[in-house]
Amino acid sequence: MAIHKIQINDFISIDYELIAIHTSLEDNRLAYFLNQLLAIQLTKNNVNLEIKSKEGKSSFTHFCYEDVKLDIVWNLIENKTSIISFPSSGNGFFESIAMTSFVLPEFKKADFILKIENTESDFQIQNTIDTISKIKQVSLVYSIDQNKLKSKNNLIF
Repeated sequence: MAIHKIQINDFISIDYELIAIHTSLEDNRLAYFLNQLLAIQLTKNNVNLEIKSKEGKSSFTHFCYEDVKLDIVWNLIENKTSIISFPSSGNGFFESIAMTSFVLPEFKKADFILKIENTESDFQIQNTIDTISKIKQVSLVYSIDQNKLKSKNNLIF
């Protein structure tokens, strides 16, 4: 009897685009501007994206829009959040440590990540980047090459 091996890489397809956004805007304000300029309808997800790391459990805000006509899913994710931990070996009674946690630690300076799922090969990501750059409060916006990410498992949700 022949043995067939199935590798997990056979099921992983990269059919999404990632865009890093640097801005001083709050999450709901950025979602509002993206909705206006990109003609989408991002809404805040009731469940935050949670990631466990050696620092502890982090919770990131998440906005989502599913375009049924084009079969595209838009996700706006906060890239950084603060974790406050209380070490058990601390000498002080009220001692705490504040740390920052990231969805994509490789892009620590990016404030938000826009993940566009189910994109076709003819999807014009540069048009989307150019449109986002029209927002006055966005200082920098660029595409992320997901093939070079070490933390791409954080984007599975």
